[in-house]
Amino acid sequence: MQRRIYGHATDVEIRPLNEEKAVQAAVDLIGELFVFSVAVAALIFEVQRSARSEARKEEARKQELESLRQKDEELARELELLKQKYEELEKLARGRGLAGVFNFKNAHTDAAK
Repeated sequence: MQRRIYGHATDVEIRPLNEEKAVQAAVDLIGELFVFSVAVAALIFEVQRSARSEARKEEARKQELESLRQKDEELARELELLKQKYEELEKLARGRGLAGVFNFKNAHTDAAK
C-alpha cells in the first residue's frame, strides 16, 4: 500500500525481515510508544493542574467581587443614614431659626471639648 502511495512498483517481491531486525524494530516501536505515552501523561497532568489553578483564581476573584459588593451596599446604607441625619439636623435648625443654628454649633463644640 505504501508503495502505491509513493508511486513505486507494486509487483516487486518484498523480502521478509530477518528475526533480529524485526525484534529491533519492535523494541524501537515499544520504546517510542512508552516515551510518547509518558509525554502525553505529563501533558494531561499539566493541563489539569492549570485548569485547577485557574478555577481557584476565578473563585478568589468571585469572592473578592462579592466582598466589594457587600462593602458597597454597606457604604450605601451608611450614606443613606447620614443623609437622613443631615435632613433631621436641617429641620431642627429651621425650626429654631438662625439662633438655633448658632446654639447648635456652640453646643456641638462644647460637647467636643
